[in-house]
Amino acid sequence: MHILDWLGLTHAGTPLEVGASAPDVLSHDEQGRTVRLADFYHDGFTLIYFYPKADTPDCTAQACSLRDDFADLHERRVRVVGVSADSPESQLRFKKKYHLPFVLLADQERTVAKAFGVPLMLGMTRRQSFLIKDGHMVWRDLNATTRQQARDVLNALDRLAPS
Repeated sequence: MHILDWLGLTHAGTPLEVGASAPDVLSHDEQGRTVRLADFYHDGFTLIYFYPKADTPDCTAQACSLRDDFADLHERRVRVVGVSADSPESQLRFKKKYHLPFVLLADQERTVAKAFGVPLMLGMTRRQSFLIKDGHMVWRDLNATTRQQARDVLNALDRLAPS
């Protein structure tokens, strides 16, 4: 066993397959409130996207991509939820600094990441995205992009539910 595995700093994970039931676990939002993931899975689509660390260049580009195309996503009935292992305080600063119009989860125990099978390295999640409809995974991106994240999701929606 590698020392990072032994310390609990890595987790290979097996990502959820398309068609699988979306996980229903508890986490905390950027305000520190307890939230239940299943509460996000109603009325349309839910994008759960994972990023390694708030307010770093690539994670900021990914979040700002979703922010900049938020009106298009909202029009397509997509609820956006960002997830990283940052603290609620870090998530709130990140949200305010970049005017992010969506929920950020502070997955400090990595419960959400493990439920989705997202790999961890040094305690940080790998950049992956999952689109959920009616409680089931309908699309996943295991190598999510940064600046193109919103466009990738909109393209997936075009294939899944043409407007």
